[in-house]
Amino acid sequence: MRLEDLFHDTLKDIYFAERQILKALPKMAKAADDPKLKDGFMRHREETQGQVERLQQVFEIIGKRAQGKTCEAIQGLIEECDELLEEATEPGPVRDAGLIACGQAVEHYEMARYGALIAWGKALGNAEIVKLLEETLEQEKQADALLTQIAMPVNKLAKAA
Repeated sequence: MRLEDLFHDTLKDIYFAERQILKALPKMAKAADDPKLKDGFMRHREETQGQVERLQQVFEIIGKRAQGKTCEAIQGLIEECDELLEEATEPGPVRDAGLIACGQAVEHYEMARYGALIAWGKALGNAEIVKLLEETLEQEKQADALLTQIAMPVNKLAKAA
């Protein structure tokens, strides 16, 4: 396997993941009780749509059709969130704390994937791809930071619940 092949394979993985996240975020927003958390999930859904579009641009740049490859990791993370919602059926800060943790698990997975793709894009000498992926990585970092910020008061409320 060449680095180009590894890049393409991982690109298909994150493309699949982002499309699954697009489907999961509205469900997470609906389940959230905290207004800032609801809003954060929905704003990140809009960002995720842009991320999917940037990934499509990357596929075009490398001359490949935009297609996903089943990502077991993201499916598992989304399944964990579904399980949380089944177990923590009562709206409130405890369920919100769990949703935040689920959201951050997804963000951390995405940050790891984008970090690798950026490094490989640099090694392959494609500055245009690197720029597109860095824009997405920055959004993922900001989404994670927002979730951390929301978690502080939510966790205090969850402890008291």
